[in-house]
Amino acid sequence: MNQMTFPRSYAPVSPEAHPGDPVHDAETLTEGGQRAVIRLGDQAYLLRITRQGKLLLTK
Repeated sequence: MNQMTFPRSYAPVSPEAHPGDPVHDAETLTEGGQRAVIRLGDQAYLLRITRQGKLLLTK
């Protein structure tokens, strides 16, 4: 198994992640708020940070 290294501010990512995968901070994506819209082609998804600090991605 390959060992992944990240800046100290990042917690380890899931075992499915591969070295070189981009890492994005959710609080940066939401610009300090709780929600952000992520587009994929012509589809829009809502990324939301819950009160428990978890992420939800919904269509």
